[in-house]
Amino acid sequence: MPPESETSLPKTSLPEASPPETPAPLAHAVFDVAAAVAGLPETSDTMVADHRFTEDPAASARVFRVYRPTPPHTHASCDEYLYVLSGRCRMRFADEAPVEVGPGKLVVFKRGVVHSVPEILEEPVVFLSVDTPRREPRDIRFVREGTGTPDSFMRQEP
Repeated sequence: MPPESETSLPKTSLPEASPPETPAPLAHAVFDVAAAVAGLPETSDTMVADHRFTEDPAASARVFRVYRPTPPHTHASCDEYLYVLSGRCRMRFADEAPVEVGPGKLVVFKRGVVHSVPEILEEPVVFLSVDTPRREPRDIRFVREGTGTPDSFMRQEP
């Protein structure tokens, strides 16, 4: 037993930290883009199929394949940076003339800009995409009613 002159300090306990409600942003990561592209289906009932790498609130990164022309539409939540990995297509922005894009081209447009893929010239059309901030998968608004829905637009691959 310790001498009476020594007093022990009362034990205090710290409150347990509660887990965060949303996943923490990645500090770093390395993704196999080629493997993700190879995992995209050969055919799809939707216009687009995508595989998401990140879900960080500040930005999402993904690859997606376009299976058929997409009607004019917008996204309200993000700016898009699309790098063409394969294939060729015509893209149209607002009322401008369509532009041809293919491997090595970087396509950039702001949220709210009307865009479409009116013609696929060479398959498979695959993009590497960075959306800032993160794009919600159902964030799509078609210009003309009846031309598409979030469910007919995109299929998400694991």
